[in-house]
Order: sequence, then structure tokens, then C-alpha cells
Amino acid sequence: MGMPRRSVTLLALAVLAAAALLAVSVGPRVEPLPPHPYWSGAAPRSIAHRGGLGLWPENTLYAFRAAAALGVDVLEMDLHQTADDEIVVLHDDTVDRTTDGTGRVDSLRLDALQRLDAGHRWTTDDGGTYPYRRRGIVVPTLRQVFAALPQLHINLEIKGRGPAMAAPLCALIREHAMQDRVVVVAVDQDAIDAFRVACPQVATAATRNEVVRFALHSAVFLGDRYAPRAQVLQVPERVGGIPVLTQRFLRDARRLNLKIEVWTVNAPDDMKRLLALPVDGIMTDRPDRLQPLLAR
Repeated sequence: MGMPRRSVTLLALAVLAAAALLAVSVGPRVEPLPPHPYWSGAAPRSIAHRGGLGLWPENTLYAFRAAAALGVDVLEMDLHQTADDEIVVLHDDTVDRTTDGTGRVDSLRLDALQRLDAGHRWTTDDGGTYPYRRRGIVVPTLRQVFAALPQLHINLEIKGRGPAMAAPLCALIREHAMQDRVVVVAVDQDAIDAFRVACPQVATAATRNEVVRFALHSAVFLGDRYAPRAQVLQVPERVGGIPVLTQRFLRDARRLNLKIEVWTVNAPDDMKRLLALPVDGIMTDRPDRLQPLLAR
């Protein structure tokens, strides 16, 4: 059943009001972003989500090395800080889901964290087998990842809130000369704002609020007036059944030289459709499915 006529009218008025507000608040047409060296080379790129969590234990050196052996372009991973302020690669606030331990990451010291088995809970048959248990797979530090795989591009997501990780993360990136090989992502606006101040030469992705603001500008024909603070929009193909990657959205992003990377895509047919748009990268749990499509 369609929306009531009153609701449609109110929605149209809301969009017109938003357009009017934007029209009087935005400045002149924005110049395209200069190219960033992170995106030098061929596109689109394959991005192994947590190292390819559909194939092996997520966010581990085992996964990252295996994804690199498949030929992926980018390793995506998540960052937390331990009780002794080490930056480690783990998705959740706690270790419960992926290891044989319990507790919050920020309550554990690194030595205790790395005694846990990070392959303990990985299974593809609902717990029938656990093929990676007791194989010496641990939660890695970001320092260990940089040292092990300096040749790959890396997508780093700050999972904590606030500015605490900005300075130490920037220092670690500079120490390993990875400024042109990483892009930094955060849901929390304060976290990414602090990182942008600390490390302005490093590429960042738009936050959810920044993506929404760009999409609103685009929807009301003011996409060329949006001034991006990020170099890439990392978005799903749809939100609640509503398409994100409209032709106008794509056109306005390209006009600003904003890259577009889509998450999290695991079905080959979806991969083929997105590659045809085209987009600049596809994030997937199954890089083994994406790599053959890119090779063709």
C-alpha cells in the first residue's frame, strides 16, 4: 500500500524546505579534491573485510596473510586500545565472541590479550568443527600488522569513541611510513576529527553524518556545493531498501573526486553489478569470490 497523499505532500515539502535551507547556507561551487596517493594504481579494488571473515579467523595475521596471498588490494581491520595503551586489531569491545577469553579489550594488558586463542570460535558449520583452534593464532597489534605486510594498503577503523587514539595511531603510521598506504575510518565524529588534526596527510573516510550530509546535498541538486572533509565515501548499496548509489550520488561524488567504496558485498551477482557502475572498491567477507571477477 502506498503512502497517504498527506504524507507524500509533507515529505515533498520537507525536501523542498531542506533544499531552500541548503541553497541559502552553502557557499559557491567546490573544486574537486586533489588526488590522494592512497588511491594511486588500478581500480576498482578488492577490500578484505576483517581480512576475509568468511574464510578464516577475522582480524588476525593468519587472515591478513591468506588474503594477501589471494591478491587482495586492501586489508580492512578494526582498532582498539588495551589497558596499557597498545593499539590492537579486534572488532568487538570485548574478546568474548572471537577468542577463548572474556572481558573488555580496554581492561586487558597486551600480554594477557595475546595469550588468548583468536582462532578458538571460528566455525563454518554451526560449531560442528573449529579448524583453527590451538594453532597459535593471536590478536595482533597494529605494529605487528604493519611490520608483516608493509606492501599492502590498509583500511583502519577506529572503534573507540573520543580522541584518545588519534595521536598514537598517527605516530604509528608515521613510524612505519604508511601515510600513503592507509585510510582511517571512524563512526565517532570526535575520533575522526581528532585524527584529521593529528595526521592531515592521511586519507580518511566520511563518517555516517558526513555521508548523510553529502547525500542530502546531492538529492537537492547541490552536490557540487558540498565541501568534503574526507577522500572516500564508504557506503552500503542500500539502506532500508532505499538505494544509496543513485546515478546522481555517483555523478556528484565523481565531480568532487570523492572515491566510493561499497560494503559488505558477498554475492557474486551483486559484485558484478557494482563493478559495472563502476565503484572504486568493494569490501567483502569473501575475497575468494571477488578476485576472479576483478581478474576478468
